[in-house]
This record gives sequence, structure tokens and C-alpha cells, in this order.
Amino acid sequence: MGVITTFEEFLIRILQILFWLFLLIPAILSPIILLILPHFDISNLYPLVPFKERVDYNQFLKFLMDPTLVFPYLGEWSKTDFFKVVIFPGFTFAALFSTFIIWWERKFLSKIHNRYGPLYAGKIGGILQPIADLFKLLFKEIIIPEKVDKLFFLMAPLSTLAISAALLAFIPLGPTTYIARSELSLLLFFAVLGFFPIMVLLASWASANKFSFIGGLRSLHQLISYEIPLLLSVLGIVILSGSLDLIEIVEAQNNFWFLLPQFLGAIVFFVGSLAELERIPFDLPEADTELVAGWLTEYSGMLYGITQLAAYVKFYALSALFTVLFLGGWKGPSFLPPEAWTIIKVFFVMSFAMLIRGSMPRVRIDQLIRIGWVWLILLALLNLFIALFLYLVGL
Repeated sequence: MGVITTFEEFLIRILQILFWLFLLIPAILSPIILLILPHFDISNLYPLVPFKERVDYNQFLKFLMDPTLVFPYLGEWSKTDFFKVVIFPGFTFAALFSTFIIWWERKFLSKIHNRYGPLYAGKIGGILQPIADLFKLLFKEIIIPEKVDKLFFLMAPLSTLAISAALLAFIPLGPTTYIARSELSLLLFFAVLGFFPIMVLLASWASANKFSFIGGLRSLHQLISYEIPLLLSVLGIVILSGSLDLIEIVEAQNNFWFLLPQFLGAIVFFVGSLAELERIPFDLPEADTELVAGWLTEYSGMLYGITQLAAYVKFYALSALFTVLFLGGWKGPSFLPPEAWTIIKVFFVMSFAMLIRGSMPRVRIDQLIRIGWVWLILLALLNLFIALFLYLVGL
């Protein structure tokens, strides 16, 4: 066994260990299971599996001899609430997609800035760099300063991730691909979104650091200022579709996307989303040249990693909401599944936000407040009058 010098060698070594574990463990355990299993009644396992019929010993042996027999049961399992919440379209998919977006953002910004970006971790454009960063954060020490409020300091990142994950429940990726459906799903999305300022202020206060607290106050001003025009921008969509159900809003876009009659609303929503995500040009709460890292200054190790994952899951959720409201959701040619069209549109929405990040400077705090409270609210109200006019004339 040679000395590991690169991340690729480290990853290969891990995969080799996993390969031998997955090869040897079944070879050792299978004979033991086959010897012990006949002495137990495994029909009681029925409540633990989504099978329609009870599991018996002979059926279990058939699964061991022909694993393809499991496929129909996997189809049944994919329809369960557990699969939807945990796997797809829930948290696991959102986290993996966000991991890819982190890599894509770094490569995309590097092209805008005429530099290389991630290069070494992975032979294909440094595609393993997010995994390398994950391992780095996992093994870094979590430093908790002496004067922090430990309970709230530790709770804030986890709560932020939980709120980001909760947003996924209301986003439909297809006509039948969603976690939960409600007649008020759009309103519920904004209700959950309103918890973020509380978590940011809680994290900044618990850090007992002046830079963190100033960053938290900036974030509080920014999030409150832009959630109002963000909410006003979707009222035109509600008027034209006649519903707060996101699935019905997509179905109302059979003839044309709402991006066309609600172009002003789309601009307000997109700009408000950038401010809600604290991304350039609205990254004042995390301005590194002024506040070190803003309200995240005292976080390190995996606590910092959790906050970053929460930010990108929130980025994905808001981009998916923009897609559903203005870009027709899953509407597209039939040669691709509906879910694929939604994901492709979300990818381009997120890429456009990255383009703005790579090409614009940070605004000042007075400009930030003026844009939110004056220009965006005026544009949102104008967009609302346009929607009322279109509704009255029957368009």
C-alpha cells in the first residue's frame, strides 16, 4: 500500500475498501442467514415493507437467486411517502443536485473570469471537488467560541437546513411527482420562507461576535425588505391562473408561459430571489471585505458545511418555484419525461443567477433598501395592474 498523495488516490482507496466489504460481507453472511432463517417466522416483517403480500422463506430465497425479481417491489416502494420525502423529489435529490450546482458554479464563474477553476480533484474538470470539500469539512474541527450560546449556536444551522428542506415539499417536478399537494401550496411556500430571517438573527446573536451580529442585522433588513415585493410579484400569477395550487398554475400555462404576460413580475421575483439568497449583488450580510463572513463568521467545520448546503437547497427551491410560476414547469416536448424538463429549466435559471454573480459588483446598503422598498414594490404593483387588466379583458 503506497502513500496517498492526491485526493483521487484517497477516493480510489476508499472505493477499493468498500468494494471488498460489499464482496466479502454477503459471502460470509449469506450462508449464516440461510442456516438461521428457517428457524424464524419472517412473515411478521410485513409492516416494515411496502409489499402487498406477505414475505415467506421461499420468496426470500428466490430474491437471493434472482435479484431482478425485486424490481417490481422497488416500483411499489418508489410510490411511498418515505421515498418521495427522502429520495426523489425530496432531500437526497436536492442535495445531490445542489452538489453538482456547486461544482458547475465554480467552473462557470471561472470561465467568466478567464481562469481555470476546480481542476485537480477528478480528471473531468475537477468534478470531484465538491466531494473533496465535503471530506475536508467532515474532518475539520468544529470550533465553538467560549462566549456563544451553545444551544442556539448549534441549533441555527440545523434549523436552517430543515427549513430549506421543507420548501421542497411544495415544489412539483411533474404532474404526479411531488411530496405534498395543497390548494394553498404557493402561500405555504412563502410561509416557510418567512422563517429564514429568524434563524439568521438567532445564529448571529448566538455567535457573540460583532461582525456576526452586524451581518445578521443586515440580513434581517434585506430579507424583510425583499420578501414583500417577492410576494407581490406572484399575485399576478394567482389572478391569471385563479389558483394558489402550483400544479394548477402549471396546467394554466398550456398555451403560453406566464413569463410573457408577467415579464415585470418575473423580473421582480428573480431580483427578490437573489436578495433572499444573499447572492451577489445582494451579498451585504456576508461581505467578506467588511464583515469577514457576516453572520457565518464563527461557524467552522461541518456546521459551516450545513449552512452552505442549506443555502444551495434554498437556491434550488426558489429556482424551481420560478420555473413553475413563469416557465411552464414540466411543460415541454414529449420526447423527455416531464420531470426532466423541470430540472433542465431549473438548471438554466440557476446558471443565469450565476452569470449575474460573476459580472456585477456589490450594491451599497442604501441602494439595497431603495431597490427593495421603492423600485421593486412599484414594479410589482404595476405588474399587478397589468394582470388585472388581462384578466378583465379575458386574456
